[in-house]
Amino acid sequence: MNAVLIAVLVMVILSLCRLNVVLSLFIGAITGGLVAGLGIEETIKIFTEGIVDGSEVALSYALLGGFAALISYSGITDYFVEKIINKLKVENKKNTRIYTKVILLGSLIIISCMSQNIIPVHIAFIPIIIPPLLSLFNELKIDRRLLAVILCFGLNFPYVLMPYGYGYIFHGIIKKGFDKANYAIEFSDIYKAMIIPSMGFIVGLILAFIIFRKPRTYHTVALAPTENRPPLRPYVIFITILAILSTFIVQTMTESMIFGALAGILIFFVSFAYEWKELDDTLTDGIKIMAYIGVVMLTANGFASLMSATGDVERLVQDMVAFTDGSKVLTIIFMLIVGLIVTLGIGSSFATIPIIAALFIPLGESIGLSSMAIIAIIGTAGALGDAGSPASDSTLGPTAGLNMDGQHNHIWDTCVPTFLLFNIPLIIFGFIAAMVL
Repeated sequence: MNAVLIAVLVMVILSLCRLNVVLSLFIGAITGGLVAGLGIEETIKIFTEGIVDGSEVALSYALLGGFAALISYSGITDYFVEKIINKLKVENKKNTRIYTKVILLGSLIIISCMSQNIIPVHIAFIPIIIPPLLSLFNELKIDRRLLAVILCFGLNFPYVLMPYGYGYIFHGIIKKGFDKANYAIEFSDIYKAMIIPSMGFIVGLILAFIIFRKPRTYHTVALAPTENRPPLRPYVIFITILAILSTFIVQTMTESMIFGALAGILIFFVSFAYEWKELDDTLTDGIKIMAYIGVVMLTANGFASLMSATGDVERLVQDMVAFTDGSKVLTIIFMLIVGLIVTLGIGSSFATIPIIAALFIPLGESIGLSSMAIIAIIGTAGALGDAGSPASDSTLGPTAGLNMDGQHNHIWDTCVPTFLLFNIPLIIFGFIAAMVL
């Protein structure tokens, strides 16, 4: 039995059965370690050491959650959202609601795509922008599964296709994999090879608009206490906007979500616009809400470390080669499936590429694939699973924002829709690219 395959299957099945994601990851990791013959002590040791790698992201999530709560407490977002809702109620016209939906959803697509390439803040924008808009989404009865797909699209499509921002890093990892294999390719070849596979994301997004077009009802829940909140004043508006801008600027300059969030939080405190005790209580509540996502990220890193330590990714590829018996079609399909399995478990396409590149490059050469075809397979195989993995920040990020009021399930409302709508088209378009390039 292959330890990686067993571990991922256990984790996915338990998650689908609605067992807590942290427990699912932990049980899957322990199962994989034992199947690989590492023993319980070694398994726990590797898992524990791996957790450290996710500490920065976990702390970032917690601080961003607190910052989002402070923005909500300021009342600025409630003010603008309430204005829009009142206008919708007064006009109560179908065209007005449709126009508002189009503007909102289109803006989310643009903002989420920009977060990867133009202003590379990654998921940091989600806890800040999404929670204040939940009441507006509720008023428009927008299905949050559609919102999860939109956010996941913006977090994946740009870096897979475009070599800018996080895309530059992703393409650079692919190039490094070829360099280590002494296989010469041009950096500019990568985005060309990924044009066809990336179309899978566009198809998935279009399908989401069709499937989740029907209204879905949610009840509005206050995200921050309002009874002791001072009235909204021009100074408060100025401070809130300054805090938001500072967060993005500091994060961009320091390349750290932690310092970005801290900058925004400190501006609220040093502004003396509110009592420190009220701000402290609100900050703590926001941190509590986001802390769970941070725990998931820590557990996911332990899971990833353990999967790498088993060495069974290589054996999975060897078993695949023996099964396909040199068939070009079957080999391409199995290469994509291996990438899906690995990324589902690790939760990161960036971490998957180095693992599979060393194995897939000589394998692709052996069945006569061109360099462009091999690039397309490695890029697609790495991207597969990033959308849909319970441990991926591409799914944890959207859930963090959409579940601030406890009405959005991580597995069934984020992971399952994004997995089905993105990974199936990706496999199809990735296969086409490998066959025609």
